[in-house]
Parts: sequence; C-alpha cells; structure tokens
Amino acid sequence: MVAIVTAGVSAIGRHLVLALAGAGQDVAFTHLGADAAVRALEAEVATMGRRARGWESDAGDEAAVGALHAAVADWAGAVPDVLVNNAGIQTWAGLLELWADQWDAVMRTNLRGTFLNTQGFARACIAAGQGGAIVNLGSGCNKLAFPRLVDYTASKGGVEQFTKAAAVELGPHGIRVNCVAPGAIATGRTAAEAGDYAATWARVTPLRRVGVPQDLCGPLLFLISDAAAFVTGQTLYVDGGAFSQANWPYEVTP
Repeated sequence: MVAIVTAGVSAIGRHLVLALAGAGQDVAFTHLGADAAVRALEAEVATMGRRARGWESDAGDEAAVGALHAAVADWAGAVPDVLVNNAGIQTWAGLLELWADQWDAVMRTNLRGTFLNTQGFARACIAAGQGGAIVNLGSGCNKLAFPRLVDYTASKGGVEQFTKAAAVELGPHGIRVNCVAPGAIATGRTAAEAGDYAATWARVTPLRRVGVPQDLCGPLLFLISDAAAFVTGQTLYVDGGAFSQANWPYEVTP
C-alpha cells in the first residue's frame, strides 16, 4: 500500500504522513525547500517499519505534478492507492485590498493543485486497473465566509465542489473522493492569528477546545479504509461543532 501526501512536512501534513505509515502505508510526500524536515520525517517513518520519501514538487505546476506521480510509482514499485491533497496557502486581506497575484497564487496551490494531483493519481489508477481513495483537505471556509480570507474561502469552496464532481466521475473506476474540513487547528501558523488562539476558538467551539493536527488522522484513516467503502463525494467537518451552530444573537448559558 502506497500513499501520496502533498505538503507532507507542514504542521498538519506531517501528522497525516505518520498516521498513514502507522496504518501500514509507505508514504511519498511533497515539500518546497524543506530538506532538513524531509530527512527527519523520512527517518521517523523508517522507525515505524515503513518507507517514506520526500519530493520537492509544486502542487500547481502541471509538469512537476506529472513527474512526481511517475517518480513515486517507480520508487514504490506500484501505483499508489491513496492520495491526500493537503497543500494549501492563504492570504490575509479583504476583498478590496487583495491583489490579483495573491488571488492567483492561492488558487494555483489550493484548487489547481488539488485538480492536477487528483487527475494524475486517477489516471495512474485507471491505467493500472485498480481503485483508490482520495482525501482533499478543506476548511470551515467550505461553507462559511471568513473575514479577510476572500481567496482562501473561494478556493476551499471550490475544493468541496471539486470533491463532489471528481467522486461522480471517478466512482465508476472504483476511486472514492472525499473531503476532510478542519475547524480551528492549533499550529505554529494559526497561533499567530490571535494572542491566545486556543482560548479564542475554544469559546466558540461546542467541544470547548481547539483542534490539534492529530484530530484529523482518525477521519483520514476512516475515509481511506474499507469501513468507508460506500462513502464518496462527502465532506467530513472536523471542527468540534464550531460550524454547525447558528450565529445566535442571544446569550446562551451551557
């Protein structure tokens, strides 16, 4: 069993790589200029008795993505059966302040990258006569507009609709496509959003805590497993209930 994870050395990606390795997968993952982190992750996976290999690859570059999928199949000796589209970036800017090149950069990684990797993975699976499982990383922005995240919100809404379209087209080939949409997840990047990120988000999350990257591992492993063999085209929100509640104008005491 072989999996591909884009942005595998990111705060969330690293945990997804380790979860897949722990579930018996050899894991190929991408990065952009993070050689030290790549070597460390490869070594950590090796201690688990699995293989891991990092490739420097830009998710939005068509030629690079094509080369990546060919190289991974050669390295693994088999066509991968799992793809995790985790690569994503964001810009903090309101609609009227956002630059066109910022919009393009976010769309290039988040939406075009998901499309290119899905296409490359699916073509390889179909040519090999095998099925597969794809999990796309979404966001609470899939369904709600977040302030100052215009391009990111548009891209993640696109990822959810792309997930559905891909599931419909690839289902006859035995390829399932689903989306995991995290809520507030504590990472080094999100910590910079607020003075106390965890406490800020815990107040508006029904489970009264912020998420951590490990919270995404169980949902991922479920969606690629036989337990989810009849699940495709779906989005699983991993948000502690934060985006299930209405914007309620009255004071509520738990």
